[in-house]
Amino acid sequence: MLHKTRGIVLKTTLYSESSVVVQIFTEKFGIQSYMINGVKKPKAKIRMNMLQPLHLVDMVVYHKTNTSIQRVSELRPSPIFSSIPYDIIKSTMAIFLNEVLYKSIRQQMADEHLFDFIFNAICWLDENSETNVNFHLAFLLKLSRHLGFAPSMQTKSDQSYFDLQEGEFKSMLPVHPHYLEKSDAILFISLFTSPFEKINQIKLENKTRRFILDKILIYYTLHTASFGDIRSHQVLEDVLS
Repeated sequence: MLHKTRGIVLKTTLYSESSVVVQIFTEKFGIQSYMINGVKKPKAKIRMNMLQPLHLVDMVVYHKTNTSIQRVSELRPSPIFSSIPYDIIKSTMAIFLNEVLYKSIRQQMADEHLFDFIFNAICWLDENSETNVNFHLAFLLKLSRHLGFAPSMQTKSDQSYFDLQEGEFKSMLPVHPHYLEKSDAILFISLFTSPFEKINQIKLENKTRRFILDKILIYYTLHTASFGDIRSHQVLEDVLS
């Protein structure tokens, strides 16, 4: 049967001289692997530049249950990006966020709310004329809500530490090293709660931005099974410096 669905490209793996296997987070079926033939041929209908990290696509696919690799009938970019491929900060940010998403939602089934959040956030990044250097921080913290480990915002005056392992404020210093002092925790929560349109109002020095990102990645490691090491954030940090 043929099905129409939107998708978010996560990973493309070469299969042969002209074929690839693409892992796509689809709106209708969750994460699926698709064999696409002939992508490197001059007259290919589906080309490699359509299958870059976090590209958004409309698809017509064949879907068989209990099949590890599916087939694509049609695929086209939708929307066509206007800035992400041409802006070094946005494109590097997309590569980094793609790596985190790939390691966070590998076993994800169809999830309309998660899909809509990611899809709409990427559209916002592409459409926003001002390059937002805090976008990746806010995106990951907001994503945590959809992955089931959103930080608790409840705090009392005597709670001076944010425990990354528990995801909440504490009065006592945690016995482990994974925590934030209250001043840093306020930035952490502000990035979580502020809409994308306002996150540039949160002023961060490069050193502080790197620190917060490192803590966010620790937060993901603590709450995501088999998260592993993230490498692309080092390139992003260099670009943002």
